[in-house]
Amino acid sequence: MTAQEYYERGNAFRKQGLWSEAINCYIQAAELDPDSPAVEAKRMLDDILSFYHKDAYNP
Repeated sequence: MTAQEYYERGNAFRKQGLWSEAINCYIQAAELDPDSPAVEAKRMLDDILSFYHKDAYNP
């Protein structure tokens, strides 16, 4: 898969509330392309989860 495909797959998982799967896809996309929008998407998702789900999320 390409970085763009991982990014789009991560977005689909995020929209379904499947946070872990989304983060994994964003990480894969960022490894393939450090300039991928997945880098920012993962950072934002990390921020959201750390704020709203402090007990469930521990990076």
